[in-house]
Amino acid sequence: MAIRVAFLGPEGTYAEKAAVALAELEKIPKPDFIPCKGLRSVIEHLAKNLCEAAVVPVENSVEGGVTATLDSLWAHPELSIRRAVVLPIKHSLFSSGNLNEVSEVLSHPQALAQCNEWLEKNLPNALQLPTSSTAEAVKMVYGSRFRAAISSKTAGNTAGLKELAFPINDIAGNRTRFLLLKKEDIKQKGDIASFAFSLKTNSPGALLKALSCIANYGLNMSRIESRPSKRELGEYIFFVDIEVPGNQVKNQELLMDSLLPYCEHFVNFGLYPSSEIQEVNSINF
Repeated sequence: MAIRVAFLGPEGTYAEKAAVALAELEKIPKPDFIPCKGLRSVIEHLAKNLCEAAVVPVENSVEGGVTATLDSLWAHPELSIRRAVVLPIKHSLFSSGNLNEVSEVLSHPQALAQCNEWLEKNLPNALQLPTSSTAEAVKMVYGSRFRAAISSKTAGNTAGLKELAFPINDIAGNRTRFLLLKKEDIKQKGDIASFAFSLKTNSPGALLKALSCIANYGLNMSRIESRPSKRELGEYIFFVDIEVPGNQVKNQELLMDSLLPYCEHFVNFGLYPSSEIQEVNSINF
């Protein structure tokens, strides 16, 4: 039986490449990749049992956390993280015209932000238009001489567009981390543990007391990010990743228990393996 894997579509997006890589790493037999429109739709597909797995970007080394993913994870605590992969990013600029003819640049908002300095220097008067994905941008600029798309080499070349510049991302070490999600019990094997929590009280030192638990058990916090609770101003949800060496799995379990007294709500996304791909052709979302 094929395993359905949802990702941010349409076909040809960077997310599809990430989904293929994660399916291979997780050894998913006969994956059937399902393109979705919008990151929330990807997670909703999994939450509503329209697929068995979902792949979403969670953070970029330049632009930070992907808020749509974080908010959706908090809204669906029944989902767990099975694996992560970090992919390098190298953007291209494609069009049917020439660089001096371009007056509009289309792409996903993250891709536009990651190429902001290049665009300011080379196309300072071009209007930047956000799209739901880089692949959608490629489709929208096809045949136009005044429009250009920021996308992967693969997407632009497949569409038959002319590559005007590569690479155009501002930071050479630009990378994105993707998660493979499933609607299963949390995983308890790997080198990264992820969880989210809200505090019982919004009082001085409340967050410090919660985070001190991590230091007390000798675990390194590799990421912390806050998102508004959407209930009232000044109330936040905190997303945390910690590194868990093989000899500290027990400490990770103790940490979770010690955090609970400080939390109003606590969601454990699991302990899972994380891999880094050294060279992939323009992976992003």
